[in-house]
Amino acid sequence: MELLEKYRNKDTADEIVASINQITPEGPVKVMHVCGTHEFTIVRHGLRSLLPENIELIAGPGCPVCVTPAREIDEAVKLAGQEVLITTFGDMFHVPGSNASLEGVKTDGADVKIVYGVSDAVEIARENPDREVVHVAIGFETTAPTTAAEILSEPPKNFSILSCHRLIPPAMEFLLNSGESEIDGFLCPGHVSTIIGSKPYEPISKEFGVPQVVAGFEPLDVLLGVLMLLRQIRDARGEVENEYTRAVKLEGNKLAQEKMREVFKITSENWRGFPTIPDSALELRDEFQQYDARERFDIEIEETQEFAEGCRCGEVLRGLINPSDCPLFLKACTPDSPKGPCMVSFEGTCSVWAKHGGK
Repeated sequence: MELLEKYRNKDTADEIVASINQITPEGPVKVMHVCGTHEFTIVRHGLRSLLPENIELIAGPGCPVCVTPAREIDEAVKLAGQEVLITTFGDMFHVPGSNASLEGVKTDGADVKIVYGVSDAVEIARENPDREVVHVAIGFETTAPTTAAEILSEPPKNFSILSCHRLIPPAMEFLLNSGESEIDGFLCPGHVSTIIGSKPYEPISKEFGVPQVVAGFEPLDVLLGVLMLLRQIRDARGEVENEYTRAVKLEGNKLAQEKMREVFKITSENWRGFPTIPDSALELRDEFQQYDARERFDIEIEETQEFAEGCRCGEVLRGLINPSDCPLFLKACTPDSPKGPCMVSFEGTCSVWAKHGGK
């Protein structure tokens, strides 16, 4: 509680905001974060209202559920229709695929169970040795190590995964290469960085000259991160700095990284709202193919539809528009009746804006 009070102190916030105002350049400054929890902090605490008008905090592809392509949800839905027991996280349960969600097929009688972690899915497989159990393994570098650890523990033969894991730094590089939006600095994700450390962001700053700051999730973390980015912009520096030193180290969690490397190989895949991003996804290595549901069941998905008609989640995920710019936002698309993935997840930008007031 004492640590929490330290990072929510109003007097300290006032001091940081005053420093931000002193060094803010005259022109527009676009700072992108790639973490849904950062957007939650920014919106819930009204941080945008504390910043100069020319500083724009934009949300990028920081929600793993939101960027999981419709094809991968369609794969899970198809398996559920083949009497395979599907396990998934709560957010993924509600996300629409091309024509249906896992929630929808469960309503129609399919066996879909919500779990808190991949270890729960493995336990379900042990308890049901006569059933094929497939876990929808989603998430960034934060959750991939837990999937790897379970695979290395030799789960039962009736267990397999649909690997939907994605990697954050390649997506950041893609955004800079695309040229769709000018990005003056990144707030790097705290959760992901506890695993990979701050070092993997260095090639991005070296190639593009863009300032980056790894930031935590309390209001003062975000404000400090913005201040540190503005200092770099003022000094014409493009470096990686770490505000979240209480949790993130330069080299990250080496044991977690080692397990990921042992189990997964890096591949190029599309993200929802994005084309194929090079070297941005994880799939099981050949020696672990017995746990690969795609290999085991030979799943084929012919056509997919990423978004419902009128849904602009793809542009929200790429930081091109705000949720309120979508014609469906809080009209046809609400938290109780989501049309796009960004309205489903706790970390989805549209969901955060809908529940906590947007700007």
